[in-house]
Amino acid sequence: MAIKAGELRHRVTIQSYVKGGRDDDGYELPSEWIFYKKAYAKITPLSTKDLLSAQAADSEITARMKVRYSTGLDIDTTMRVVWKGRLYAIDSQGLDDSDSGLEYTTFTLSGGIEQFKD
Repeated sequence: MAIKAGELRHRVTIQSYVKGGRDDDGYELPSEWIFYKKAYAKITPLSTKDLLSAQAADSEITARMKVRYSTGLDIDTTMRVVWKGRLYAIDSQGLDDSDSGLEYTTFTLSGGIEQFKD
């Protein structure tokens, strides 16, 4: 079953963390989050039932993110997602859909509390 285009209606920004190093003069450069890519996704906050189950299992997962499958999509757990001014840590490697494995990829997210200003 193909994923509907309207289902992926949330525009998210994926950021990658870059550790600081030293410049040519030996001064320390700051570590920072940088833009990795924008993507259309479906962000689904966990239901109250799922949230209580996650808390009972000592998990901080608060949402799921579904994106269209792509072989060039190199999203991993060292990155974060910005959506509606909220920051979400990516807590899991992508799980491919159960039909063909080539339709979409789902990630679990935690956080969503911090406000992010551009």
